[in-house]
Amino acid sequence: MSDFPVRMDIRPDVKGFFDEATNTITYVVKDPGSDACAVIDSVMDIEYAAGRITYDSADQVIAYIEDQGLKLEWLIETHVHADHLSGAPYIQERLGGKIGVGANITVVQDTFGKVFNEGTEFQRDGSQFDALFKDGDTYQVGGMTCFAFDTPGHTPACMVHVMGDAAFVGDTLFMPDGGSARADFPGGDAGTLYDSIQRVLSLPGDMRLFMCHDYGPGGREIAWETTVGEQKAKNIHVGEGKTREEFIKFRTERDAQLDMPKLIVPSLQVNMRAGVVPTDKDGIPMLKVPVNRL
Repeated sequence: MSDFPVRMDIRPDVKGFFDEATNTITYVVKDPGSDACAVIDSVMDIEYAAGRITYDSADQVIAYIEDQGLKLEWLIETHVHADHLSGAPYIQERLGGKIGVGANITVVQDTFGKVFNEGTEFQRDGSQFDALFKDGDTYQVGGMTCFAFDTPGHTPACMVHVMGDAAFVGDTLFMPDGGSARADFPGGDAGTLYDSIQRVLSLPGDMRLFMCHDYGPGGREIAWETTVGEQKAKNIHVGEGKTREEFIKFRTERDAQLDMPKLIVPSLQVNMRAGVVPTDKDGIPMLKVPVNRL
């Protein structure tokens, strides 16, 4: 990480919002030197059985930003989520800001464009997003220089975003007692995920790490903040010097036992479009269910 502009002397204010339905944490990250902020991994609510979309989770984030008098500059997606729908366009419409994702979104769009049999009208060039980040790209939140680096393995487009002494790791890592993300989705790879985790663990030991999900293993209270040092020492999948071979064996065996996320079908269709619900030929919002394709 020595090539990246790590600034441990900058400590942004981080406010987490836990969505109980999807075990997702959305973050509002405030530049300590201004009123500028970013939103990371927002949620749009869906009652899938009824085909009903609502915005209670996003409205909480909007209310907080407005109450604090903040200016939203970025809406960051750490990756194309398979377990919740993004609320980024809804928040952007009300507060502004740019929607950004990793440049390898194009790989994800190509892969799942085929799974969902999308026509030529579905652009696979990432143009639905305002910014496509490449490995090492920097951007500003107020006066705070932030940067993103690639962490593929869970998906090809996964990135970690570093803002001062805080890093937002998406699904690459969970809390130490939760381990790591699965690597069996199309485009995923356990060995690649291990390598990506090592990039995260090469950050300074006291850097704060913020998770995208937490499931409260063993019935403990929900938590989402840890440190690089704690992960290196205690993470049940990669801590204490576990080897790449050990991780691949464990991760492959574990993934074979996991069910698909309940919301993977709507999530992929919406999130590969930057949070926009697709429409049918008549312009009516509509989701597909591919049979035996996932």
